[in-house]
Amino acid sequence: MITGEYESHTLREILTQSAAWQAALEVVESKRDTIQAYWRADQYSDIVVTGCGSTYYLSQAVAPLLQKQLGVRARAVPASELLFFPETVVVPGSHPMLLAISRSGHTTETIRATQAFKRQHRGPVITIGCYPEAELVGLSDLALVIHEGQEQSVVQTRSFSAMLLAAQAATALEDASLFERMRALPDLGEQLIATYHDLVKRLGEDRHINRFYFLGSGLQYGLASEINLKMKEMSLSISEAFHFMEFRHGPMSMVNEQTLVVGLLSDTARDYELAVLRQMRALGAQTLALSEQDVSAAEVNQAIVFNSGLPEENRGVLYLPLLQLMGYYRARANGQTPDAPHNLTAVVVLDGAK
Repeated sequence: MITGEYESHTLREILTQSAAWQAALEVVESKRDTIQAYWRADQYSDIVVTGCGSTYYLSQAVAPLLQKQLGVRARAVPASELLFFPETVVVPGSHPMLLAISRSGHTTETIRATQAFKRQHRGPVITIGCYPEAELVGLSDLALVIHEGQEQSVVQTRSFSAMLLAAQAATALEDASLFERMRALPDLGEQLIATYHDLVKRLGEDRHINRFYFLGSGLQYGLASEINLKMKEMSLSISEAFHFMEFRHGPMSMVNEQTLVVGLLSDTARDYELAVLRQMRALGAQTLALSEQDVSAAEVNQAIVFNSGLPEENRGVLYLPLLQLMGYYRARANGQTPDAPHNLTAVVVLDGAK
């Protein structure tokens, strides 16, 4: 399928997502006072962050960010767990806030979980999405809607990164200078794609590689899980995500000369994470590191370096576009059509649900 100058909707949405990033920053700024009022309120004891599929992995990235930045307990759970097993999620007597994330705002599990939450806890509900007329928006007390994140492709790329950036920017509002520095992210994203596009295309098309592992810890684990999902959805490849140090506890038994291990390096545990990548390289794997700082060629086979000057809490979106592209090119090499992934639809509706 040819869409203008791009061969597919998916490719266009990956390569043009910086416009959605700019829009996400503008949405957050336009609701600055309301967002800050919620962060400063003392009416909730903890935050439950929920979604399905990609937005569950987005929740895994956002919950630790909220806990670190706001100093309040935050937990990510799939919407189905919150819906069917709420007693395993919410502590009796607590007063939680709900942050529900959904690209479409029409996913049945997320809607029903939000409705149940409102009935049972009556706490504030914040939503992040891309469609203003969505049912989920109508259930929220505050909705951050990024129109430019809307997609024609089934797989989430531009929408995911835009919603992530909205969450990251929302937690940066207390520091005006930091929020201003985040305005550089759209340009930084475009520069990274221009610089490293050929590298990730080559890795994605490398038929010698038959399995992919994405490692991330702390704020990066949810992102590693999402990129793993993109590789599976688009290319039907063998792919898994792990915390860096956990990879040594069994999963590294799968590493061989046909493996690519991708590390989303943190600032906090960088030295330990590089040690894992060195070990996997010694076992025969190809290794790729994504890092804020330069990485020596003695450490990994290839590196993508951000040089953003931003704290890791505010630059997570930079890990996404190039790895999305790698999944895209792997799909093309496998003969898959990324716009029409196998067995998938853009919105999941429960059986019997309207």
